[in-house]
Amino acid sequence: STSVVILGLAISRISAFSGAWQRSINDARSPNTSRLHETSNFDSSMLEELNGNYDVSNLVRSVNYFISRECNYSCKFCFHTETNTNKFQFEQARYGLRLLKAAGTQKINFAGGEPFLNPKLLGDLCQVASEELGMAVSIISNGSMITQKWMDTYGKYVDVLGVSVDSFDSNTNAAIGRGGDANNQHAAHVLHVREMCAQHGVLFKMNTVVCSLNWQEDMNDQVEKLDPYRWKAFQVLILEGENSGRPDDLRDATDLKVSRSQFDAFCNRHSSQKALIPENNDVMQNSYLLL
Repeated sequence: STSVVILGLAISRISAFSGAWQRSINDARSPNTSRLHETSNFDSSMLEELNGNYDVSNLVRSVNYFISRECNYSCKFCFHTETNTNKFQFEQARYGLRLLKAAGTQKINFAGGEPFLNPKLLGDLCQVASEELGMAVSIISNGSMITQKWMDTYGKYVDVLGVSVDSFDSNTNAAIGRGGDANNQHAAHVLHVREMCAQHGVLFKMNTVVCSLNWQEDMNDQVEKLDPYRWKAFQVLILEGENSGRPDDLRDATDLKVSRSQFDAFCNRHSSQKALIPENNDVMQNSYLLL
């Protein structure tokens, strides 16, 4: 199944979906369509604004909304870099979510940048998406800024919380740019987030970018302790305009590239992990359309 991602979330007619569309069929926790229509507060005329009177519910079932490109980490392989600090205010963003709901969206995934740099906006949008619109809600975060207070307030509106975990070695994390120097506590943050997810009944997900600094690492023991419901492993991807090392790019990840055989070796080493879902460069480049 092809996934389509549109970055941004512009609020006007069909170009209005600058947030990111990702079609997904493998999230068992997505609400069913009939429930969504029962909870809809919107007139069918909203669909005419988008592009005519046809059924688009299968096109926008799952959407990634990038709240902002701002981030508190400086991961060298990042391919969604802080090229700007633009973000919508709450009312604008809520209107965008309502447009998506009117178009049949069942699941919203909040990402960035680091979405927890805007904790109240993120929490309020999670509440709108879950409570008002009946969507399944997920978040992708680096895990460093998730607090107990936030989880106590907004955790009930979140179905899945994904955290980036590229290594359990502090020196490797420092070399990648995740969490600061060699005394960073990224692995400890991840464990704390896992505990908070368990407290609030939120599914815990892991994302790992496999690169030249971690492809030989054995994470089996730590992954078993964290027990994610899903673990996605991505082969580091080089994108022009983001991390290719060209003059206008903010990152140069060329030294972090791994071959397909190196990526496969990492995945084979962890093949006993039932939650593992590998995505090599071919899968990523043929699954996402960035506009």
